[in-house]
Amino acid sequence: MTIADKNFKKLCMDILNSGNNTLGEKVRPKYADGTPSHTYFVNQVFEKYDLSKGELPILTLRQTAWKSGIKEILWIYQDQSNDLDLLKNKYSITWWDEWDIGNRTIGQRYGATVKKYDLMNKLLDGLKNQPYGRRHIINLYQETDLESTKGLHPCAMETQWSVRDGYLDMTLIQRSSDVPVANAINKIQYVALLMMVARHVGLEAGVFCHYVNNAHIYDRHIEQVKELLNREPQEEDHNKVRLVLNPEKTNFYDFTIDDFKMENYNPIKPNLKFELAI
Repeated sequence: MTIADKNFKKLCMDILNSGNNTLGEKVRPKYADGTPSHTYFVNQVFEKYDLSKGELPILTLRQTAWKSGIKEILWIYQDQSNDLDLLKNKYSITWWDEWDIGNRTIGQRYGATVKKYDLMNKLLDGLKNQPYGRRHIINLYQETDLESTKGLHPCAMETQWSVRDGYLDMTLIQRSSDVPVANAINKIQYVALLMMVARHVGLEAGVFCHYVNNAHIYDRHIEQVKELLNREPQEEDHNKVRLVLNPEKTNFYDFTIDDFKMENYNPIKPNLKFELAI
C-alpha cells in the first residue's frame, strides 16, 4: 500500500465519519439529470510527500489516469491554452467538455491565464536567476479573468515554489477537491509539473505539499468510496512505484507524455465509475 493509499483511506473515513455535509442546502453543482449534487466534506486538508525519498503520491486502490492528468498539465502550462479542440485533438482528453462555455473553450481560465500574464516563463526565469527568492508563485485565480467570461473557477488554483540545497519544493493550493474522482490525478499531475520545472532549472524534485481547503465526496459516490475503503493492495506490489522522467531532456517546453514512465504500478481492478457533478 502506498502512502497515498493510506492518506486516501484516512481522508475518506474522516469525511464519512466526522465530516459535514450540504444536505438540505442550496448548492451550485448538479448531476446530468438536474438533481443537485450534495457533498460530505472536511476543510483544510494537508498532505506532504518527499519525492527524493520515493514518497510518490500515486493511488493504487483504483486506476489513476496519470497519463491523462499529465497531458492536461501540458495543455495548461506548455500550450497555455483553454481550447477544448486542442485538448481533444492533441491529447485525446474530453473531460472538460462539460464546462464548454459555448465557444469550445473553458473561458478565460487555466492555460489562458498562464499565457495572459506569462506566468510560466516568469516562474522559470525567477527560479534560474533568483532561486532563493520567496515570490515564486503561479496564481490562476485572477479576479479580472474570472469576471471577463463565464466558466468554472480554477480548483487547483495556486502553486508556490521554494529552493533548498539542490532541491525544488512545491506546494499546490486547491480550493476544492473531489476526493475519489480527481484528487489522485491532481497530485500526480502536479508532481509531474514539479519534475519538469526542476529539471529545467537544474534542480532535483524535492517535497510536494498538497493543501485542499474543501475535500469532499459527492452523495452519489458513497458506495464506490466504501468499495475503495475495503480494498487492500499487496504491500510488495506497491512500495516501489516510481514516476521517471526522460533524463535526456532539460527544456520544460520540450517534454511530452512519452518522456514519462510509471514503473511498478499495478492498481487494483476493476476500476469504478463515478457520476459527474457539473
